[in-house]
Amino acid sequence: MIGEKREMEIGEDEWKVCCGSSDFAKLMVDSAPFESLEAAIYTARDIWFNLVNVTAWLEAFSAHPQIGDTPSSSINSDFARRSKAEQSTAFASTSSSALKELADWNVRYKKKFGFIFIICASGKTHAEMLAALKERYENRPIVELEIAATEQMKITELRMAKLFSDKARVVSEADSSSSPISTTPQDRLRIIGGHLNVAAKSKAIKRSRPPITTHVLDVSRGAPAAGVEVHLEVWSGTTNGPSFGHGGGGVWSSVGTSATDKDGRSGPLMDLVEALNPGTYRISFNTAKYCPGCFFPYVSIVFRVTESQKFEHFHVPLLLAPFSFSTYRGS
Repeated sequence: MIGEKREMEIGEDEWKVCCGSSDFAKLMVDSAPFESLEAAIYTARDIWFNLVNVTAWLEAFSAHPQIGDTPSSSINSDFARRSKAEQSTAFASTSSSALKELADWNVRYKKKFGFIFIICASGKTHAEMLAALKERYENRPIVELEIAATEQMKITELRMAKLFSDKARVVSEADSSSSPISTTPQDRLRIIGGHLNVAAKSKAIKRSRPPITTHVLDVSRGAPAAGVEVHLEVWSGTTNGPSFGHGGGGVWSSVGTSATDKDGRSGPLMDLVEALNPGTYRISFNTAKYCPGCFFPYVSIVFRVTESQKFEHFHVPLLLAPFSFSTYRGS
């Protein structure tokens, strides 16, 4: 029918080309439909950083060819071809010696971290990516894992934008073919813009979880840390918040407490509200209870939420290595 709204349908295979993770793809299908690209990206970030585990991250990493390499037949061909296309500009005129240096660093990186170097190649030169590889090689493995996951999300978002654009074009062409009224280029842009809903609508997105969440990973075991007591507080006082080494004329007020489950994720630490009150927050972990005698008896992380951030989601993870610390004992 003329004027009937056509809904975009995106399958697991298409979501997997965007990300490379099967779990991510399934959860995106379960979360559909999305009213806009922005809503889809909002959900994708939540799934990627809060719902899937490290295994899903590693699956996505392994779907990529190494930076500078050609895709092998052993990985998802659609995904690999997309990766190669994203790298093509950066390596169009790269010398063989430069590629050899990059290949050597790829080997060193994978040997240290256990996964290939992940970087969003869009707009970057070969030299910039090699410099980033060398710089990130100095990171601790658990830090580099988080950085790689963030880079993967950047890649996923770019691919999602292209997917939505392609879908919108197909829907637009289908609508115009059934209508006796032709569309001008300006009309086409308006139609696609309407499908993508590119205007900022983050405030209209309904939350599916409280605005502050956390999880704890025990890196000494390579597994989630269950049973860690978590306490969320907010700063109450006349000043903007506490400063380093000073109380600041205020007090910390409790927001909520919980404990991590078998997946290392805490229960709700606050009510499910649409807008988070701006202010300074502190999330504390009772590490001594989880690991009696560990180096840190407790860990607190302080962060500030501004007025412009009150509709965002804040996930504050703790990477716990209770047995990895040592102290110098003098004679």
